[in-house]
Amino acid sequence: MARVFLIDLEAVETRYTAQWKSHVPGLLGKAGHEVTVIEGPIDIPKATTPGAFLNFGGTNIYKASQVEQMGRLFTDGKVHAGDHFIFTDAWHPGIINLKYMSELLDIPVVIHALWHAGSYDPQDFLGRLIGDADWVRHAEKSFFHAIDYNYFATDFHIDMFCFNLHKSPKWMFKDEIVRTGWPMEYMKDLFGPYKNLRKRDLILFPHRIAPEKQVEIFRDLALALPQYEWIVCQDQILTKDQYHRLLGESKLVFSANLQETLGISCYEGCLVDAVPMVPNRLSYKEMYSDPFRYPSEWTESWFSYMEHKQELINIIVWSIENYESRIKLVRANAANLTDNFFSATNLINNVR
Repeated sequence: MARVFLIDLEAVETRYTAQWKSHVPGLLGKAGHEVTVIEGPIDIPKATTPGAFLNFGGTNIYKASQVEQMGRLFTDGKVHAGDHFIFTDAWHPGIINLKYMSELLDIPVVIHALWHAGSYDPQDFLGRLIGDADWVRHAEKSFFHAIDYNYFATDFHIDMFCFNLHKSPKWMFKDEIVRTGWPMEYMKDLFGPYKNLRKRDLILFPHRIAPEKQVEIFRDLALALPQYEWIVCQDQILTKDQYHRLLGESKLVFSANLQETLGISCYEGCLVDAVPMVPNRLSYKEMYSDPFRYPSEWTESWFSYMEHKQELINIIVWSIENYESRIKLVRANAANLTDNFFSATNLINNVR
């Protein structure tokens, strides 16, 4: 059994961070560990910054409170050598504060952290808005080297991180990098009630409305195929139940993403027998089998899309009209995703 301090993410009700509030501590507790959760205040701005999955100001209020709590744990003598600290988001300034206290007070701890995104991804909001500024690149390198176990959900993410940030192949960091599924074991049961809903000719765009998601392609396809129902989920204010119900009633989940290091929404679709339609790039290449991937060049840009628009239309029509024949393949793909990308086995095995 290990003593674990869990530095969690602020909960956004429409995202997985709400489930992580209870699931991740429970997962660690089930493995036999003594878990202390370090949370921030609840009275932070709830609305996410447009195009992002958190509030840029609120997240710093949350993290600053967590840093203060870690400092008090050290000064009160409640941190011992060999304790584990797990950051559910590696982009956390508190990692540097923790390393500072651990080394100067000679209390060696083990630091774990999950990487979701960063400036090293040119399509992420950090990459778009800040780019390769020295301060952000050096900050990310500092986080990485302060962390004992850096977790990534896909090999695509690992390769991009190593090449864009370190200019080095991933084998150089084999002791610091761990490929693991995310702690989302609960999702299979969560979507159980929505699996047998009556399907309709519905095609969903379940992603954030952000430049790298290319929602304009989806909207144009909707104009070309008015015989089907098309919904951009973020065009509506949906509860989680309403969103899950739409997934359960849809036949197709569409992506033209230019940035995806995991891709939770397409997995959610698979869990309720919605056919994923994804480009042959990014994390999708290792997560989805051939029948669900269309050639990457078809949606690499608006101009490329216009050139290949009819080919996309043909696949969409075929997929909707032959939906029943694809269910078996969707379920097989969902089982693989559950085992390899949405189960945090490798992370749990490193907490000893």
